[in-house]
Amino acid sequence: MGKRKKKLLFIAAVGIFFVIWTVWGNKTLGTTHYTVTSSRVPAAFDHYKIAVVADLHYAAFGENNCGLLKLIEKENPDMVAITGDFVDSSNTDFAAAQNLIQSLIKIAPCYYVTGNHEAWLGEQYAEFENRLAEVGVVVLHDSVVELTKNQETIQIAGLDDPDFTNRDTSVQQSMIETKLDHMDLTNDYCILLSHRPEIFQAYVNANIDLVCSGHAHGGQFRLPFIGGIIAPNQGFFPQFDAGIYSEDDTTMIVSRGIGNSVIPIRINNRPELVCIELSCEM
Repeated sequence: MGKRKKKLLFIAAVGIFFVIWTVWGNKTLGTTHYTVTSSRVPAAFDHYKIAVVADLHYAAFGENNCGLLKLIEKENPDMVAITGDFVDSSNTDFAAAQNLIQSLIKIAPCYYVTGNHEAWLGEQYAEFENRLAEVGVVVLHDSVVELTKNQETIQIAGLDDPDFTNRDTSVQQSMIETKLDHMDLTNDYCILLSHRPEIFQAYVNANIDLVCSGHAHGGQFRLPFIGGIIAPNQGFFPQFDAGIYSEDDTTMIVSRGIGNSVIPIRINNRPELVCIELSCEM
């Protein structure tokens, strides 16, 4: 066999592997686990588990999303955090979304915050939120609820996506800071659900303990040792594309998300369910 033929066969093999890898990486869903340890976590909430569903965009893994539901059931979470873009503004199949929510809430209490795609629904969003309320989802509109176990308390706070108010990115961090200032947060451990990771500094400034976020889609296309290539509101080579980030006493976990929107394909960027376990520092 000549050198040229060997070279062509090698290129063909690499191309076939890349196609198979990409298809597998778009059609399968994995779970990423994080443990967040803090002396501020109450002992009653040690090993408290949060399943984070980010950026679903109506993606389906199996009939009625049975693949996603099985992964969540396996984790046996104490709560499900839905961090925005559960729907897609170009697809308003609210009945399908409601059916999935009904299944999720049978697994664990569901807390929901909006993303930019909910904001882009316009007047249709009210109809969708009514469906969420019908099945018992807690929708957090720049608000906070308290969870108490054995007389110890943590806070679950949630921010509406800033696109509901102003799509000018130059003012969105100050908007979020103002909202957090006016939120009735106590000194108890605080878990904040917020779609936008790029506003990390606002969360740090507000002394939030743990932020669950999404929106960046993992940078859509990921390069080894470099990370994501492009993300909404962050542009090329985003700083907050996926994973865990810490500054001062604030930890933020950014999900790569489950579905796609404007760009319909991911490369080296498998969709993920994020599972976070709290650990009290003894």
